[in-house]
Amino acid sequence: MKYYLILVLLFFNLLSCDSSNNKLRNNVISSGHPLASLAGKEMFKKGGNAADAAIAAAFTLSVVEPSMSGLGGRLQAIYRNKDGFIGGIDASTEVPLNYDKIIDHKNYGYKTIGIPGVVAGLIKLHKEHGSLPLHTIMNPSIKYAEKGFKILPGESLRHKSEIKKIIEFEGTKFHFLKNDLNHYNPGEIFIQKDLAVLLKRISKNGHKGFYEGETAELIVDDINKNGGYLSLEDLKNYKALDSKVLIGKFNNYKVFSLFLPSYGALTIQVLQLMDQFKDLNNEENWSFLVGKATKLSYSYRRLQENKDSLVNILSYEKAKNDALMLVNNNFFKEKQTEISDISGEKIGHTTHLTTADKFGNVVSLTQTIGPNMGSKVATKGLGFLYAVTSGSYLGMYEPGKRVNSFISPTLIGNNEKIILALGGAGGNKIVTAIAQVASRYFQQKKSLKDALFYPRVYPENDTLLIEDHLELKNLRLKINSKKLNIKFINEKARFGRIHAIAMDTINNSWIGEADPDWEGTVEILRN
Repeated sequence: MKYYLILVLLFFNLLSCDSSNNKLRNNVISSGHPLASLAGKEMFKKGGNAADAAIAAAFTLSVVEPSMSGLGGRLQAIYRNKDGFIGGIDASTEVPLNYDKIIDHKNYGYKTIGIPGVVAGLIKLHKEHGSLPLHTIMNPSIKYAEKGFKILPGESLRHKSEIKKIIEFEGTKFHFLKNDLNHYNPGEIFIQKDLAVLLKRISKNGHKGFYEGETAELIVDDINKNGGYLSLEDLKNYKALDSKVLIGKFNNYKVFSLFLPSYGALTIQVLQLMDQFKDLNNEENWSFLVGKATKLSYSYRRLQENKDSLVNILSYEKAKNDALMLVNNNFFKEKQTEISDISGEKIGHTTHLTTADKFGNVVSLTQTIGPNMGSKVATKGLGFLYAVTSGSYLGMYEPGKRVNSFISPTLIGNNEKIILALGGAGGNKIVTAIAQVASRYFQQKKSLKDALFYPRVYPENDTLLIEDHLELKNLRLKINSKKLNIKFINEKARFGRIHAIAMDTINNSWIGEADPDWEGTVEILRN
């Protein structure tokens, strides 16, 4: 009888230890715009998961930050579902099949437009991992397009900086300038009625709402009339694909990032090199070692498609040998230290969001339209900007190929638990920003907030650039050596913009941070 009672107690104890007890205490989202973060939080309030929040925020970013990303752009995402599976989505733009690369193209305009991928990528994420209806997830983006929102200073500035090119294109001028003449000033209400109609069409018809029917016909008609290459077949045949997930080692964790068209291999390589170094709490030492690791890794940039080279890039053993070489060699020419007084505006392009829920689902998603305002082309009646895909900006790709970029959403942890999830914007600074934030967080033991705040570095030719704007005045790096070519950069947002979340393992909850150089925010919903 005694043993029977013990068995009964054990049985009920097991019943009480269901999966709900393993839930985390909150949901979190970090994105590049306050309204996008709020859209993600709204999905959590409705009982949605991290995928729902990511999709809602991504569509909202397409509305409120159209100079950075949008329906005409490309997307890369990595995710971990609640069951521990880690996968990725490739929704990069693709070169049209009848593209003529022999022609000397500009870096903007109709001839640079490829097949958009963002919508296909978000619909794929929803179909495979979403829990709420698509029309519910897209409601915030539709609302902001239809009723308008107050434009932020950064978005206003990016529009202003491209006015000379905007007025070259009828549709762009119609959708992005007041009375076809003036840009929207900070705080003014920006309404996009045509975009709202398109978003409603997508929310009703999904993938076909963009890549077939009325939308596809409007896209192709406009592009073909103006010398572009896109066809109805290009759009109809486009699919978002499963990405190949690459795995590396860092700080006794696994690093998960994406193969081409994402530059995840280089992110892993930099982190594996950093994993070999000592005395990284010394800022001067840390800065030069990061610069050296980045410079070596970027030398592999054009070799990622080669299988043997990829093995070398991802080899932890090779990283050990390379690290010894880096410590004993200097990539930066001997020269007197230079101080730069560059004062730049935060133009930038590309946007990133990271989100996680109480069940352990995590999504790190980057989307872009290329340079500021992409191709500068918007079709009248649709209202979104197309990304630059073909031509001189990204390099000359063959028809049917997807374009590579420094986009590199990344997860660090293991299949059971993600400790850090992050990604970034900033062109060729994306990989470096991700690696440096991870290094500061894990190796220097800084808080997530400080890991994003502390200065970053970047090797440019024979010079080590060091972030040194006014907000960092109390952290200014003191360089004692006069044998290195160094340039201090007094400019915000030039060294990438990171949005990250991390696991607080003590309190079993998520923490999130938005890049201090940008206008984004973090939203948390506690259980």
